[in-house]
Amino acid sequence: MVDFSGHATDVAPLLLNARLTSTVDGHRAVVRITEVEAYGGMGEDPGSHAFRRMTPRNTTMFGPPGRAYVYFTYGMHFCLNVVTCEYGIAGAVLLRAGEIVEGLDVARSRRPGSRDRDLARGPARLTVALGVTGALDGVSLTATRSPLRLRPADPVALELIGTSARTGVAGPGAPTPWRFFLRDDPSVSPYRAAV
Repeated sequence: MVDFSGHATDVAPLLLNARLTSTVDGHRAVVRITEVEAYGGMGEDPGSHAFRRMTPRNTTMFGPPGRAYVYFTYGMHFCLNVVTCEYGIAGAVLLRAGEIVEGLDVARSRRPGSRDRDLARGPARLTVALGVTGALDGVSLTATRSPLRLRPADPVALELIGTSARTGVAGPGAPTPWRFFLRDDPSVSPYRAAV
């Protein structure tokens, strides 16, 4: 079994170049992950959903590791995270962007009019291209029959990994440099500070 346990900041760079396979409604698509963001737990990370306490929305973020934490945001988008901590300790890595490497026809049908490099370039685009909705919150990313399966790649050389503050995070958590991405990869989304 693949081990995704550890602090989110340690797991996040290990997910770069990983392959996430989605098999939803009989359609298969695979994305190569090129951009992620780490989010910590209670009292640790002001930019995290789990900073203050466990709620019905963020329960999945409190473990076990290797599960999908899917949440709805801005009243219109789903975002997909990899849970990294044991029961009772919150931590997750947001899958921000990637390149569709299999199932291009499936992703194109879900995101008509998009250029191929933009099919999964951003967290909401990624979930749409893969058919991910809130119904997949809590599913195992390692189980053989799971609709979402995550397979890590070999570690990426440090000089090929860029870091920055997280996109759209405001307040005290804004400057935390927990965004990791593959330098010069065209599928990485542009950085945007919080408004």
